[in-house]
Amino acid sequence: MRVHVLQLAYGDDEPVAERVRRAEALVAAQSGADLVVLPELWAPTGFGYRRWPGAAEPLDGPTVTAIARAARHIGAYVHAGSIIEAAAPHADRGPDGRGLWNTSVLIARDGTPLVSYRKVHRFGFAAGEPDLIEAGTELVTVPLRAGGHTVTAGLATCYDLRFPELFRGLTQAGAGLFVVPAAWPAARVEHWRLLGRARAVENQAVVVQCNTAGTHAGTRMGGHSQVVSATGEVLAEAGDDETVLVADVDLAGIGTYREQFPVLADRRL
Repeated sequence: MRVHVLQLAYGDDEPVAERVRRAEALVAAQSGADLVVLPELWAPTGFGYRRWPGAAEPLDGPTVTAIARAARHIGAYVHAGSIIEAAAPHADRGPDGRGLWNTSVLIARDGTPLVSYRKVHRFGFAAGEPDLIEAGTELVTVPLRAGGHTVTAGLATCYDLRFPELFRGLTQAGAGLFVVPAAWPAARVEHWRLLGRARAVENQAVVVQCNTAGTHAGTRMGGHSQVVSATGEVLAEAGDDETVLVADVDLAGIGTYREQFPVLADRRL
């Protein structure tokens, strides 16, 4: 599977509509990819909390629709990063009644949305996400096929990376590959790098991490998107600028490694 990780850089001065057009064009240029991944909240900005309510949109809104067009153009799976999802009229608005979620969407090769995932762990320590959006409640996996092989992908978002139980749950659900879009700040970028490798090693799974670059809402972003193999080897890593990171992932090798070194079978707790 050829993976293209799009580490977008942006600042507060770029209009959202312009950034959506730019991201659509960038995805549409990724010919030859099997899976393309965008960062978390790249349209409304990850740390610009005050913009979120006004930037919220449904899953069939302009951001996902634009990226779906690009996915159809190149015939690749595209993880569209995440949006602030707005509840449909008369739909359940969550236990706190906010009707907003940090939701990622994975799009099929024909441009049809396959699955969506509402971020379970909200960052902000009772401010930011916990104060503005609902928490997701479900683990999400989806089969992806490339090069004659099928892998089950498990979806997670940014702060989720700090909670190994979520990834173990995805592994138990059959995942051999994790896709993790993020808006992870530069101040803690070493945690981002380390935790990605840890989630790979402890679950014997490939980890695809797509972070943001640039500075927004006064926060410098960390970049350093990476693709980590099931053995913990970093197959490719970006710097801190806008980058298209390309890595080839051996899907058959995930199962082979788990058979040769069957750590997961020895788990007792």
